[in-house]
Amino acid sequence: MKTMLRGNESVAYAFKLARIDVFPMFPITPSTLVPEMISKFVANGELDAEFIPLDSEHSAISAAIGASLKGARVGTATASQGLALMHEILFIASGMRLPIVMGIGNRALSAPINIWCDHQDTIAQRDTGWLQFYAESNQEGLDLILMAFKISEDKRVLLPSMVGLDAFVLTHTMEPVDIPEQSKVDEFLGEFKPNYRILDTKNPATFGAFGSPRHYMEFKYAQHLAMQAASHVIDEVFEEFERKFGRKYSKITEEFTEDADIVFITMGSCTGTAREFIKMKRKEGKKIGLIKLTVFRPFPKDELRKALKGKKVVAVVDRNFSPGFGGAVYGEVLATMYGRDEPKIIDFIVGLGGRDITFDTFEKILEITEKGLEGSVEEINWIEVDKEAVEKEEMI
Repeated sequence: MKTMLRGNESVAYAFKLARIDVFPMFPITPSTLVPEMISKFVANGELDAEFIPLDSEHSAISAAIGASLKGARVGTATASQGLALMHEILFIASGMRLPIVMGIGNRALSAPINIWCDHQDTIAQRDTGWLQFYAESNQEGLDLILMAFKISEDKRVLLPSMVGLDAFVLTHTMEPVDIPEQSKVDEFLGEFKPNYRILDTKNPATFGAFGSPRHYMEFKYAQHLAMQAASHVIDEVFEEFERKFGRKYSKITEEFTEDADIVFITMGSCTGTAREFIKMKRKEGKKIGLIKLTVFRPFPKDELRKALKGKKVVAVVDRNFSPGFGGAVYGEVLATMYGRDEPKIIDFIVGLGGRDITFDTFEKILEITEKGLEGSVEEINWIEVDKEAVEKEEMI
């Protein structure tokens, strides 16, 4: 059924379709509409689940761990400072190999206080051991939540997942979304039967026990292997989803790359703007291609190496930054292509704190990238920043 939904609504419908058992929550802009809708689904009998309001995001993710350890299918949602408050517990959810799925309204981190979009919140959690998916559209938000459950719950993986939707650009904006039939989702996901030890008074077990140096590294290595296995499971689930629902997903999506000298790499909602910009420029004879990252963890190294082979310059569009270095996606791409003479990889920091990413933004990126075809350019480029104001210390 096609209907107009906000991105938050698409996430809530996905949790409902997945028949989650427990939804622990603490509201935070811009993801508050997700728990609001889940509470309505539970209250009116559309969803048979425990809706648990808590006193903080730290408590919400802690409750999610307890519910998952009891054998429940668990979903929750948060954003920005709320995700940061969960940081300590995110490692525990991953280390205990619990298939929790979380929707994230990607929002800037303070200070200064900002409620608008960038990817700093989830990027800051990239080493917590969670799978990370990024939606370009509200449809992708719904679909990726459903697929995240199937991937996370696979016995070869058993790692939690987070799905990012850009704040306000997606979370609060109406788009046409196809809501799948419940029977088809049931067939796709199946009834949740945990294939891991759970809390059971009749079969006692210890969870999250003390790990000495003698054993700790083996647990971390097991997580590493699970993340590697997730790459193959993601491909399998994406292919099954396409067969059942007709929508195709890939860890990376290539467009116009066959003859491209220049390739833009994007993640999230700005991909649509980049796509239309590239279409316009190709009509002018520019050989530009596009690669969209849907999966950030596990990072799609093999797919990127294949896609970038023979390209001359890559423009990485980062809606985040690592102070003292550059964009996080840039760092990943740079490491992935290490030891190869080509392509030249250039980083562009854009859209922080919800600043618009427009055709003008991509025009500036293209101008610098084209200079990179012929000679040397700055490796890290902050686009559409008032550098004069900063140099005058007006922003301190």
